[in-house]
Amino acid sequence: MNRLLKSVVSGLVRTGDLTVTGPKGISVHFGDGSGQHVHVVIRSRHAELGIALDPSLALPEAYMDGDLDIVEGDIFELLRIAYQNMGPAGVEAVWARAIEGLRYGLRRLHQMNNAARSRANVHSHYDLSGELYRLFLDTDMQYSCAYFERPDMTLEEAQDAKKRHIAAKLRMSPRLDVLDIGSGWGGLGLYLARHFDASVLGVTLSTEQHAVSSQRAQAERLDNHVHFELRDYRDLQERFDRIVSVGMFEHVGVNHFQTFFDKAASLLKPDGVMLLHSIGRTGRPVATNAFIRKYIFPGGYIPAMSEILPAVERSGLVVTDVEVLRLHYAETLKHWRERFLANRDKAKALYDERFCRMWEFYLAASEASFRWQDLVVFQIQLTKSNAVLPMTRDYIAEAEHRLRDDAENNRPRERSAQSGEEADQPPKRPRSPLPAAKASQARTPK
Repeated sequence: MNRLLKSVVSGLVRTGDLTVTGPKGISVHFGDGSGQHVHVVIRSRHAELGIALDPSLALPEAYMDGDLDIVEGDIFELLRIAYQNMGPAGVEAVWARAIEGLRYGLRRLHQMNNAARSRANVHSHYDLSGELYRLFLDTDMQYSCAYFERPDMTLEEAQDAKKRHIAAKLRMSPRLDVLDIGSGWGGLGLYLARHFDASVLGVTLSTEQHAVSSQRAQAERLDNHVHFELRDYRDLQERFDRIVSVGMFEHVGVNHFQTFFDKAASLLKPDGVMLLHSIGRTGRPVATNAFIRKYIFPGGYIPAMSEILPAVERSGLVVTDVEVLRLHYAETLKHWRERFLANRDKAKALYDERFCRMWEFYLAASEASFRWQDLVVFQIQLTKSNAVLPMTRDYIAEAEHRLRDDAENNRPRERSAQSGEEADQPPKRPRSPLPAAKASQARTPK
């Protein structure tokens, strides 16, 4: 086994039960023997040296290429040993820290996400076949962190709870104009239209997601209520009662945080409410993981709270509530990983073995990062005035309770509003659907 790699692994792995077999067939054991045994076989000297010098990129590449195999345990258990020994702050060799320092210094260059580059970045991930995502997502195709009100929830139940939680924080009432920035596969926009008779504009840069979400709106006969458009949020001019953005801010890039919040402020009505749902980190700002940036989310960046709030303050928006969802995404990713592995042969038929190994590593590493590193989910509620929302958070739980009751009784919120259950909400106003000119403009890809 390469002496450099042996030195690195022995310095890292104090607990756990890890065996590494090098290209020459020599095996070395690391750790105190606790936990599940993991046996890794490295099949090439090139991979062995690369993992020693730059593990964050070389290890997943070796796994993708078949130069590294797990013969006992799996890739998730290997990452468990690594991350539990590293701790949230991470412990790396001096040269690895230097490489990460260089990547951090170059992060603004990597995140120059103008309109054209943003479309290309989105295409590389979100324009993969919708059939792939159906293999591991819930039935509503929610590709973001679920909300586990109870630990025994199914993925479908937890994703429904997430939508209720967001609607409650938006303080939804009937017939509002809603903007969904990064509308994904359409589930949230359709939920708000279905339960609140909302007029929803969902914008995305993904042609695959746009096609699927538009088909879903037509199938549910909600296409007069929900318009999904291929548009960059920076090109919008309309104003909205509510703005929601789930899982999109991670693709904005640190260079464009101010643009994002300035634009949101210009699109939000004076009495409006916005909710931002984004992956974040509890630690200091760091560079995007090299594997994630190269193979999964080019141009992506997970911000620290210290990078978000200054841009919010300068935009004139008011932070009215912040919630940090801890471990919810780890549980979500566990469900996704298990479902993907159960459907691995179908994924391989869509793509190939290398893609499947890449996707396995992505899901396993993401779950491990939310369990043992510093990744969380931020839900940040924003308004333009302190007086827009009630003084206490009781309204959130009350709204969730009503929506949960409606779901159990299979009735949309609009119907229960007619029976007086929405008496504490602002009164209905005349519906303001998208004008024909606006709808026509919205359907023109930017």
